[in-house]
Amino acid sequence: MHTVDRRSEHDVIVKPSPVAMVWNEPGRPQDALAVPGVHLCDGEALVEVELATICGSDIHTVLGHRPARSPLVLGHEQVGRVIALGAGAVRSDGTPLELGDRVVWSVTVSCGTCDRCRRGLTQKCRTLAKYGHERVHRGWELSGGFATHVQLRAGTSIVRISEELPAVVAAPASCATATAVAALAAASARVDLDGALVLITGGGMIGLTAAALALEAGATVIVSEPDASRRAFARRLGALSADPRARADGSERLESVLAAAIGTDTREVLVAIEASGAAAGVRTAVAKVGVGGVVVLVGSVTSGSELCIDPESLVRRLASITGVHNYDARHLEHAVAFLERAWRTLPLDELVGSTHALAKLDHALDEAASGRHIRVGVAPGRRAAP
Repeated sequence: MHTVDRRSEHDVIVKPSPVAMVWNEPGRPQDALAVPGVHLCDGEALVEVELATICGSDIHTVLGHRPARSPLVLGHEQVGRVIALGAGAVRSDGTPLELGDRVVWSVTVSCGTCDRCRRGLTQKCRTLAKYGHERVHRGWELSGGFATHVQLRAGTSIVRISEELPAVVAAPASCATATAVAALAAASARVDLDGALVLITGGGMIGLTAAALALEAGATVIVSEPDASRRAFARRLGALSADPRARADGSERLESVLAAAIGTDTREVLVAIEASGAAAGVRTAVAKVGVGGVVVLVGSVTSGSELCIDPESLVRRLASITGVHNYDARHLEHAVAFLERAWRTLPLDELVGSTHALAKLDHALDEAASGRHIRVGVAPGRRAAP
């Protein structure tokens, strides 16, 4: 249990001191950094982390597959409770943030005033900062979710959640769930999801969440995923599943599943969401989308192979391709609303396969990188086993 001593209007002392795990380079164990004092500016808040989950981008950074400005505190999917406030701190809906609020918050910190923010692209703000992605510096050491506390800066979208929502369901809202909402929003801007045939390539956290959202909207959903356990989970959600590695005569071959889904109707795939990041998944999404359909690329966040696309094919199909990266405040709000109404009927809690103490973060990251679980949790309040 932490106690908070406000020494001045802006300076907060927490006892015992907050601790953040600092990553420096691939192959090196993370260091624990104690941060006894926090200076809260206007609009900021200090949150005690209840649970964080490990996103694929955290794994890519740790393995050296993506550039990162180290040293940094990783982690950007988490849920926590507000324990200290700067003047004027607000929730995403503009209402005052309160001590004791149980919250999730956006990956991004935006200025709200630049040309991109004014266009509604706050996730691409000219002065963007991102939790779990910034180099540790004096005054913002608690900048990532793999810590006992996170300092939320002004310009962060903060959404209050209920006490009943399980932490393992709530934590991914800050990245995977909100990104899935953004992907479906991009698709629904072109296609009515109710009654549509939706193909999702990749059955990770974003892909499975997008499947659940599309099913709720009334779509027929096919999830193409090589891992059998993830295909089984997609079926539990109510989706059909296909194995991109199936033999030509296999029942789970995508063409066979598509044919069964279409039957004698004249339907075709109108929405293809690519959530794997694999070049083969992108090729499949582009190839299978039908006339007037839309391809939403959401998984391609690391450098990969270039793709050859036949522009004539796109033109004749009246097809469009759009990209989604991160999200804005309304997507996070919709993500929380979805989780609040769905967690009792869908097995969303099972998406986090195991949880470890903060001191065992390196082990947790190794386990997450193994792919055995869709998500692995990190609980700062849990004691590490000897």
